Amino acid sequence: MAAPSPPPPAGLQLRRVITTWWPLALSWGMMGLEQPLVSAAVARLPDPAVQLAAWGSFAFPLALVVEAPIIMLLAASTELSRDQASYRSLRRVAHGLGLGLTLLHLLVVVTPVFDWLAATVLELPAAVREPAREGLLLLLPWTWSIASRRFHQGALIRHGRSRAVGWGTGLRLLVASSVLGLGLLLGGRGGGDPWLLGVTGVRVAAVALSCGVLAEAVFAAIAVRSVHRALPPPDPERPPLRGAAFWRFYVPLAMTPLVTLVILPVGTAAVARMPDPLASLAVWPVANALVWVLQALGIALNEVVVALLDEPGAGPPLRRFTFVLAAGVTGLLGVLSLPPVADAWFSGVAGLLPPLAAMGTATLWLALPIPAMRVIQSWYQGLLVNARRTRGITEAVVVFGGTCSGVLLLGVYAARWDGLPVMLVAYSLGRILQTAWLWWRASRIQ
Repeated sequence: MAAPSPPPPAGLQLRRVITTWWPLALSWGMMGLEQPLVSAAVARLPDPAVQLAAWGSFAFPLALVVEAPIIMLLAASTELSRDQASYRSLRRVAHGLGLGLTLLHLLVVVTPVFDWLAATVLELPAAVREPAREGLLLLLPWTWSIASRRFHQGALIRHGRSRAVGWGTGLRLLVASSVLGLGLLLGGRGGGDPWLLGVTGVRVAAVALSCGVLAEAVFAAIAVRSVHRALPPPDPERPPLRGAAFWRFYVPLAMTPLVTLVILPVGTAAVARMPDPLASLAVWPVANALVWVLQALGIALNEVVVALLDEPGAGPPLRRFTFVLAAGVTGLLGVLSLPPVADAWFSGVAGLLPPLAAMGTATLWLALPIPAMRVIQSWYQGLLVNARRTRGITEAVVVFGGTCSGVLLLGVYAARWDGLPVMLVAYSLGRILQTAWLWWRASRIQ
């Protein structure tokens, strides 16, 4: 009697989706928590309105814009780090981009480009400009560190080591929190002069983030060594992407965060031209940081879809998890938007002055669609990356950018609404239309 044949593979189980997702969600969540912690520290140091505006409305957003082309290295590495040749090729790209963008960052800070952006383009209040320059200078290690750790983290996720990503981000948060705590302890000394003794909110925030991300990059580089040694030779069915083929795959991915992040300084420029600009510029980073924590849970799903979609029967459990998570983050933000809860966040946790806290409490609900849209976008973007059809991702983010810009221009033209609610409406409507476009493009390959 012939031996019974082995049963066919059971296919991807929901439990596997969750166990892959939660370390990444924890990592993104901790990164999201970083900004509320920074905002809370800056709000408790001298001259909080000016420092919050300088940090959250210019220095940090501009650093994000500079690093935008390497943000999607995480998704690219998760998809491509399948073998030794692809890993080495992508490593050269990661470090080349890191070096080039760091030099661009330095060029912006030390040349008249900064004054042109801050004074002419964005029309920042004069009191905000010099603190913003200092913060941007102290963030110089940011971009190359991000390039290195995203490349290494993608390889870890591809080869089942997503927990190491969570541990690295935990180290980053610990280092950044320690620097913030030290800054709060020293905040009463120096009074701003001389420079080395003056502890200001922007300086503390920039040093904290730079130290944290450097620590995370070093951890990821160490953790990936065992993965690197075990990488197989190239698969003939999926040859390494090199040259023009790689850039056709990656450039649309790189454009996605670039367009998204350019909206931040565009929003700053628009808000600066609306009524009561300083208040909106001070509250915006605090409100955005809170919404970002919930978005992070959805953004983490992108690499999960890319890593697991090749497995048998992966579609149904991934799709089911996507929509359960979207409902969950919407409900959570709904609770946080309730006036007593929102007021406790803005006044108690974030430490905003009562008028600023009241503005945040009254407008947070306008961001309600954003976290769910980011969850659903991760599902559709994962489908497109796995199929290596990334052009639709760029198209969708252009829809997002155009929608946001249109709403912001309307706010400037009307000149009767505060900038904060206009920003939140712009982002919400932009995310909804971006998701709709991704659905349309991904529906052809599902």
